[in-house]
Amino acid sequence: MDAQETAQAPRTGELVVVTGMTGAGRSTAAKELEDLGFYVVDNLPPTLLRDVVRLVDESRGIHQPIAVVVDVRSGSFFESLAANLAQGATGRRTTLLFLEATDDVLVRRQEAARRPHPLQGTGRLLDGLQRERRALGSLRSNADVIIDTTNLNVHQLTDRVAEAFGSPDSVRLKVTVVSFGFKYGIPVDADLVADMRFLPNPHWIPELRALTGQDAEVAAYVKDRPGAEEFLEQYVSVIEIVAGGYLDEGKRFATIALGCTGGKHRSVAMTEEVAHRLRDLGYDARATHRDLGRE
Repeated sequence: MDAQETAQAPRTGELVVVTGMTGAGRSTAAKELEDLGFYVVDNLPPTLLRDVVRLVDESRGIHQPIAVVVDVRSGSFFESLAANLAQGATGRRTTLLFLEATDDVLVRRQEAARRPHPLQGTGRLLDGLQRERRALGSLRSNADVIIDTTNLNVHQLTDRVAEAFGSPDSVRLKVTVVSFGFKYGIPVDADLVADMRFLPNPHWIPELRALTGQDAEVAAYVKDRPGAEEFLEQYVSVIEIVAGGYLDEGKRFATIALGCTGGKHRSVAMTEEVAHRLRDLGYDARATHRDLGRE
């Protein structure tokens, strides 16, 4: 199946079975699918496939997409994968994703990881790879999507998975804009940090002191201060530049932190405005306020 064709199909409720050669990138593909919103189960015995689908249907709903990673670590259970897929008993549209690479590349990757091949036994690593190829032959021939990772780096592989299984919403950068108070410390998960203490503090305005940056009066006061609009315009432009680089590098989640002294007025108002402007630009952005209410 062509990756572009796959990307155009609706993904709601899909079941993706990830398999392929050891060292070809199954874990990387699974992590990307998780970032795309799939519920991921690694190293699943194929006989449990229908049980997993049933449990996810009951706990998360039938529209939750699922991805399961199945490989030779499943031992004798692995032989039943084709039968389970052929039965179509899960009630979901199922896509088989097969990852492969040349033997020399797989050997180098396994040696770099300093891990034996699960099928090599007392033989060489290459012996294990050859046994694995024979075992996977029929699955490869029946795969819906095949990705050869021989000449792909991690970022290129995640891009290929996103092209095949992502939706316009899932491949957008998801941005959390968080306000905080410097006196409580900088958020440890922040990718970018900006200081709003260059703006006058509404705390010193008696009628605004008890309010927060979520109140219209405080928001209007903060955004009307000299430099506020210039900051918003230029900082959002910076975020757009950074966002493009993040997506190119396979990073789909970003935390933008805006701080003031206590996290009550200036940072809250500016956080709401930055999130609003990012949403207007098409980003999946939300505002959250870490220290609001602590004073």
